[in-house]
Amino acid sequence: MESTELQLGDEHLAGCLALSRSAHWNQNEADWRLMLRIGHGWGVLLADGTLAASTLVLPYGGKFAWVSMVLVLPAHRRKGFATRLLKKALHENSTSRLTSILDATPAGHEVYVREGFRDTWSFKRYALRSPFKAVFRSGEVRSLSKTDWPGILRLDMQGFGASREPVLRNLAARLPGTARVAARNGEIVGFVLGREGREANQAGPLVARDEAAALALLAEAVSCTREPIYVDIADHAPALQAWVQQRGFEFERPFTRMVHDGAGNTALAPGDGTLVFCPAGPELG
Repeated sequence: MESTELQLGDEHLAGCLALSRSAHWNQNEADWRLMLRIGHGWGVLLADGTLAASTLVLPYGGKFAWVSMVLVLPAHRRKGFATRLLKKALHENSTSRLTSILDATPAGHEVYVREGFRDTWSFKRYALRSPFKAVFRSGEVRSLSKTDWPGILRLDMQGFGASREPVLRNLAARLPGTARVAARNGEIVGFVLGREGREANQAGPLVARDEAAALALLAEAVSCTREPIYVDIADHAPALQAWVQQRGFEFERPFTRMVHDGAGNTALAPGDGTLVFCPAGPELG
């Protein structure tokens, strides 16, 4: 069947959602709208109007761009669609002098290695589907307020490596009950946000100065979120991984943060990854 490459827009949302469903990924319409607003992408459209494949790039701070939503409908895999769109994304990022970064599933990892990506750090997804009744309270943790944003953005810039204010504000508005900050002596030392997804609510990002603040934030976030819940936890935070498993969360899948090893690139992830306890999700970083 003939195919056409095109730039994705809101008019393709139905096809984008079909791609998420086909892969059992969690993105809903609000996620796709957010990603198409802060970035852009391409798709492969078949002659019958089916969107068979997608790839997005999300630029952050003029420094790097997330390569996201590399998806192909199961019936149209192994036709070169994903590789074609991925190469287009890498070429555009290189032309714009943006380092390409992505979070790879095991299924895509070797493909990305062949395209020049290298491993940095890793994380695991955990899912809770049974009721979670416990309520946790910490003197350091409270609901996010408007006056917290300068401190949140400073901390996130240090951990993530670039400004992603539109993403953070979008998530804070979508699941406000999960939005929490940890403060000591008037300083923001951590924050957590969340969002509703197609299959589950997701907690994250969670960025904190230390493990104690991170654990307190995670505990309150999941206590205030309705099941099912997904949370992605960095492998450099084993105490948080142990905490969720002790409370009924089950391991789902691993992810690897990868950086494209282009000219002059040391293949290091941006920012201070030790401050990132939970990513926002593999599609957002």
